[in-house]
Amino acid sequence: MNTKKFASKIISISMAAIALAFAGCSKKTSETKTDAPKTNTENPRLKEVVVYAYDSFAGEWGPGPELTKIFNESSGYTLTLVDCGDAVQAFNRAVLEKDNVQADVIIGIDNSLASKAREAGILEAYEPKDARKIIPSNVQDELGNDFLLTAYDYGHFAMIYDSQSSVAAPASLNDLTKDIYRKKIILMDPRTSTPGLGFVAWTVAVFGDRYLDFWKELEPNILTMTSGWSEGWGMFQEGEAPLCISYTTSPAYNVEYENNDRYKTILFDEGHVEQVEGYGLLKNAPNPEGAKAFMDFLISKEAQTTLPLTQWMYPVNSEIVLPQSYATAAPLPKKTLATDSNATQNAVDKIIEQLSLNK
Repeated sequence: MNTKKFASKIISISMAAIALAFAGCSKKTSETKTDAPKTNTENPRLKEVVVYAYDSFAGEWGPGPELTKIFNESSGYTLTLVDCGDAVQAFNRAVLEKDNVQADVIIGIDNSLASKAREAGILEAYEPKDARKIIPSNVQDELGNDFLLTAYDYGHFAMIYDSQSSVAAPASLNDLTKDIYRKKIILMDPRTSTPGLGFVAWTVAVFGDRYLDFWKELEPNILTMTSGWSEGWGMFQEGEAPLCISYTTSPAYNVEYENNDRYKTILFDEGHVEQVEGYGLLKNAPNPEGAKAFMDFLISKEAQTTLPLTQWMYPVNSEIVLPQSYATAAPLPKKTLATDSNATQNAVDKIIEQLSLNK
């Protein structure tokens, strides 16, 4: 496969971004010892389920370690999470490996990226056990009902504000272009980050054909565009800037574990864009049976219980009781904006080309 041509067709990323997608990937395997399924003894690879994921999912403070432990103990498989940086980087890696598939499942393809995943032809349909009973239909609809992708969590993008800063909180997306926010906004690169892509979708949904005008006015106020959410959120928590694109649920973490309400979700009257995160079976996966076992597991009550306080998103399983910190610090927008994933993807190249900070 011509990887340069294929990657360009899918998301128009630079070769530096491709290199980052590979260089940033690292395996995270549980040390839990389990007996492999008897049918898998002939091929060691069939004892292992390899999942491409993003850093905040696979990392120490994400749901990955606990999910790995539970899945290994209950299934007899060994789960290996491969941290590929951000979800877009995981997707890029899966595309580049299309003719030599290394993983079984990919996690983190959201509704902004779903159409590209379909075009790439990297997924095989599989409907996890009881998926239609567990997942609300309006949530799954964001990813399609063919179950090339299955929803496992959802939330809304929002600007998070440091209430101890010297500037007032914005009241709209348009407010972000005001001079008082000069170099005070942290964003993520939409080519490598799903929150970055979500912010692009938000601007297209609100401004329509005028989105480039908005970005031109916004540029002087952007402190940086990090490659992934973890890096950008870390800078925000360290006080580098008073505003950061994230999720409505993000401040709940500080309330839950630090009893700190310093960081505030700012809801805008024009509405917010919803992110529905999905996972899928990779076509020609080395271990499809193990992959399906993991996919069944991820929407189970046992697995979904771990998400609110590790993934900091809403679980799709309605049986899960949310912690009090969500009621305190994770407000739901009154209005959810419709988005077009193709329009979002088309906007990315134009925005990046226009921004001098990425040149």
